[in-house]
Amino acid sequence: MDDNNSNNGSSLPPTVLSEEQWALFDRQGYVNLGRVVSDAALQRLQQRVDELMMGEVRHEDLLMQLDPGGSYGDSVMTKSTQTAGWKGATLEYRKIGEAGCGLELDDVFMEHMCGPLYKHICARVYGNGVPISTYRSMVMNKPANKGTYLPWHQDGGTWWGLDQPPLCFVWLALDSASKENGCVEAIPGTHKHGLMSERGHTLSPEHIEKYCGPENVHYLELPAGHAVLCHNWLVHQSGVNKADVPRRGFSCNYINANTRVRDEGPLGDIGRPGQQFTPVLFTTSHQ
Repeated sequence: MDDNNSNNGSSLPPTVLSEEQWALFDRQGYVNLGRVVSDAALQRLQQRVDELMMGEVRHEDLLMQLDPGGSYGDSVMTKSTQTAGWKGATLEYRKIGEAGCGLELDDVFMEHMCGPLYKHICARVYGNGVPISTYRSMVMNKPANKGTYLPWHQDGGTWWGLDQPPLCFVWLALDSASKENGCVEAIPGTHKHGLMSERGHTLSPEHIEKYCGPENVHYLELPAGHAVLCHNWLVHQSGVNKADVPRRGFSCNYINANTRVRDEGPLGDIGRPGQQFTPVLFTTSHQ
């Protein structure tokens, strides 16, 4: 991973970021957090993903989407709908969780989401005394030798339809993420431009040509158990999986718990007018 300023030499997961790491986050819109879980905690998260996919653990309201493979627009929007409930015993799910119907429903993932490092991050990003929830907490999976292309985009705008913008998400590698198996790709510094359209979400061809040339792409390759903190407005994408192993990542988008969906609703297919996001995970406090 580029600009790797992490705690890789430490045997214990970090609980705070250094000022150097915060400066890097401010400059490029992402920062490597290093290893954020113990071996036992990682194995527990990996096992829970398998249990959810195989139906051994079920949550009635949890969104689960099978992976159609291929391009984003044709495959995701028409071939494999995002709906609540288990879709059958298979490891070829694309997404587990979405806004208001995500992995905050699961005790194993909830425990991870409320860790001290994430409390520290949210206090720095959102301020002191702020109740924190999650807009969406989800596993994004690219099955071995498959996966769906996710085009260049930003996370926000009227596509989400929120009355205040979410500002950060943490992406945890549940399996090692590499160029070969479809790691996240990012364009450093693009968060400084704000949302490139009122709609947000996918970029226009003009913005892709302007910002997303191959010379600007950073591949966020991560060993399993390592994570990256990203600004919501960082331009990012991911490709398909060309490897014989899956690429599973857990993404948690932290928000001020007072955030609600605007009355006119989102342009996208997730969320409803007036919706708020529960539960409150924690309230921030500066240590």
